[in-house]
Amino acid sequence: MTTGFDARAGLAALRMQLAHYARRTYERGFVAATDGNLSARSGTGTILISPSGSSLGELAPEDFVEIDARGALAGASRGRSSSERSPSSEYRMHLAVYAERPDVQAVLHAHPPYAVGFSIAGRAIADNVLPEVIVGLGTIPAIPYTTPTTAETAEAVGRAIRRRDAVILEHHGTVTVGTTIQVAYQRLEKVEHAAQIAFIANQLGNVRQLPRAEVAKLLRMREEQGLPPLAPLGDP
Repeated sequence: MTTGFDARAGLAALRMQLAHYARRTYERGFVAATDGNLSARSGTGTILISPSGSSLGELAPEDFVEIDARGALAGASRGRSSSERSPSSEYRMHLAVYAERPDVQAVLHAHPPYAVGFSIAGRAIADNVLPEVIVGLGTIPAIPYTTPTTAETAEAVGRAIRRRDAVILEHHGTVTVGTTIQVAYQRLEKVEHAAQIAFIANQLGNVRQLPRAEVAKLLRMREEQGLPPLAPLGDP
């Protein structure tokens, strides 16, 4: 049984992890100004999420807002006044991911330039090109544009993330998930790195895909690592 002291210690550690990866996300140029947000589930079932209107590069551990599965303030955040920080305006999107994926413990929403640039140009990041992406992420689909912060966006991301760990929101950004915020961050790096490589290949004029037999072998490796099978975008 988790004691109150253990729960507080766990929340403190989680706050530190979130602040660390928020800063890394900002420093790598995956967000600008007050863009982006991230969250993680706590051991008590609540969710710590970055506050609205804040720069990820400037957040301290104590800045993260604690909410419940409905989005209401919870824990130490419950007693805050209206003048204090509120959860990210994208909190519905985070809650939708957690509702769809019990295995996911962290969500990271960023605006990586190359990945978003591909979506604005109406071009997909080429599938079946990089072995590490095939094994680690499978495909990286783009979700048709919806207005940010709305329930429509939350529903679209919830559907798309059911059997994927990374998606691109057209004209907007990316959502990556993981068993920890570190894993979600590493998947963000992988998406943007894949987009950079795809951009270079397109500039050189030829994107060659791996042979089908090799892709099948890589997907078997994915299954051997215990990663979930892939499904077309929108499938349950």
